Amino acid sequence: QEQLVESGGGLVRAGESLRLSCEASGINFETYAIGWFRRTPGQDRRFVARIDWTGTKTDYADSVQGRFTLARDNTKNTVYLHMNSLQPEDTAVYYCAAGPYTRTLTTYPHWGQGTQVTVSS
Repeated sequence: QEQLVESGGGLVRAGESLRLSCEASGINFETYAIGWFRRTPGQDRRFVARIDWTGTKTDYADSVQGRFTLARDNTKNTVYLHMNSLQPEDTAVYYCAAGPYTRTLTTYPHWGQGTQVTVSS
């Protein structure tokens, strides 16, 4: 069964850090790019960051550039999103997705269920 599971969300204060994990099963993980998207109430999911299948190419939305960092461990079928200097505007449900190396959410066929990140001021 194809599955992506996010973990690591929670409640933190502004300026603190979190590390989200995305663990895959049932897919050929090392052939997929992994994208992260986030959704706030009343809005559709928006691109946050992506990493290619090799882990050598990454791309970040302007809003998180310099604060968020991606890494992947293909031996563990896992991608990590390190989030530093979190701000209240980063509060959202964060989703990981497996697919081609794009910023477009509709191109990703495999999705996780999401994990809530809440940043208090």
